[in-house]
Amino acid sequence: MIDTYKHKGMRKALVKEVEAKGITDKAVLEAIGKIPRHQFLDSSFDRFAYKDVAFPIGAGQTISQPYTVAFQSQLLEIKKGDKVLEIGTGSGYQACVLAELGAKVYSIERQRKLFDKTKVFLSKLGYRLNLFYGDGYKGLPTYGPFDRIIVTAGAPEVPKDLLLQLKIGGWMVIPIGDQQKEQIMTKIQRMSELDYAQQTYGNFSFVPMLKNKAFDQ
Repeated sequence: MIDTYKHKGMRKALVKEVEAKGITDKAVLEAIGKIPRHQFLDSSFDRFAYKDVAFPIGAGQTISQPYTVAFQSQLLEIKKGDKVLEIGTGSGYQACVLAELGAKVYSIERQRKLFDKTKVFLSKLGYRLNLFYGDGYKGLPTYGPFDRIIVTAGAPEVPKDLLLQLKIGGWMVIPIGDQQKEQIMTKIQRMSELDYAQQTYGNFSFVPMLKNKAFDQ
């Protein structure tokens, strides 16, 4: 997979752009600057790879806007070795950012064709992540609890199963709201067995988190 000086230059410019928009976490900026985003897109769309926009990747999904990826990653405040559950693997770009931040990544995807494609691609790219095909609303209780949970699709509500898979003291970053409109980026901390606290961080637009739908085969 080719990564030219031109690509590296475009990544450098992208880092400056997301930094100018308010991303201050140096580790997150370094991750954005390291990962070859153009390789996550079809080669015919190469010129769009380092624009700060979301882009379709098939199966009704998108590779998220780099600023959004950086913003969610910054909110997670990942420490090296944290066990992180990602809901919505998609292209795998966000999962790679988490890995570059030192997280032990567990990621779940409900679109079978996308899951199969991404699993092979990330392995070729050199990332060894724990990838699962399944229902994001149910999470991965067998592998929990998790230090952090990140949801990369718009959810109408916070899935209760995911709340229960958070460690006490851990937090979840999830966009919540009407799936036909924008969602509110929300950070939820588990304070105790029964208590949670949350903060909100403005409006974003995500593809919907599907609920009670049959899996793609």
